[in-house]
Amino acid sequence: MLEAAGLTAVEEAVYRLLITNSTASADEVASQTGLTSGQAEGVLAALATMGLASPTDRQPSHFTASPPDVALLPRLQRNADALDQARAAVTDLLESYRGTRRRGDADQLIEVITGAEALRQNLRQLQENARHEMLWFCKAEYVAMPSGSNRSEYEALDRGVRYRVLYERAFFDDDGAVDNVVEAVGAGEVARSVPHLPLRLAVADRSIAICPLVPGGPSGSPIEPTAALLRDSSLLEALTALFERYWEDAVPLHVSGVGAVDVTKEAHGTGTLRETDRRLLSLLVAGVTDKAIASHMGLSRRTVQRHIHQMMTLAGATTRMQLAWQAARRGWL
Repeated sequence: MLEAAGLTAVEEAVYRLLITNSTASADEVASQTGLTSGQAEGVLAALATMGLASPTDRQPSHFTASPPDVALLPRLQRNADALDQARAAVTDLLESYRGTRRRGDADQLIEVITGAEALRQNLRQLQENARHEMLWFCKAEYVAMPSGSNRSEYEALDRGVRYRVLYERAFFDDDGAVDNVVEAVGAGEVARSVPHLPLRLAVADRSIAICPLVPGGPSGSPIEPTAALLRDSSLLEALTALFERYWEDAVPLHVSGVGAVDVTKEAHGTGTLRETDRRLLSLLVAGVTDKAIASHMGLSRRTVQRHIHQMMTLAGATTRMQLAWQAARRGWL
């Protein structure tokens, strides 16, 4: 039981005997343990060397046990420290081993994932193992995971994992997409929008990622998606840098007090616009199409276009791009 402290079974038995008997000679140890006198003397000498026993002053042939907390706890701590050092050494060796294997074996860098179900499982596992941050490129027309079905995100957010998600403009055309983004942002997701994304991508802790190898058809398509699971490598660093580059130019998305997607956390204007117009304008600047805006706000597309035209007239803008510029200049966003 005390092997972790460096004692053999026989040494432990003799030490326990000394604990219970206060003192004992080699002959007494031999008679109670079945050892020979010579063996008992050797064990007592070993215990004395380890600081677990010492001869008594009155009877040098008798030994007494040292207090367990004084004799054993420091030994256990030294062994624990040695174990930690050994564990760190093994970790370094493992990294060196992986680095060597990566240079000579591409299978250590890239694992091919084929099929929507396999892709879903790997995406779930990727998020379950994430500890710090998830980065996402969300394109329109899901391949494996429908909008709003990724409940692993909410579990990770509850654990303190940060989510930064980039949505391309066409993503908001999917049914319910805007409402799903509202829910995710409300749960803590940090979201932005861009006109177009080059590929689908999920990166966990900047150390492992999933991205497509060849284009796969949307859900229901006979073409099975084929993706790559990428581990720490120059390729993964390049994909992470690509995400950061798109992130810099993207429009931030937030959820307003009325539960709508907004491009700022607070309205800084003087209230020139009605709340309906402000919500509509926020979605428009974020790149959401008229159809998706109408669906999200419960309006007809013609009503949405009429509101946009009224705001363009109010701002003196002749194009929607000019409207966005004037809205930012006037503090409408």
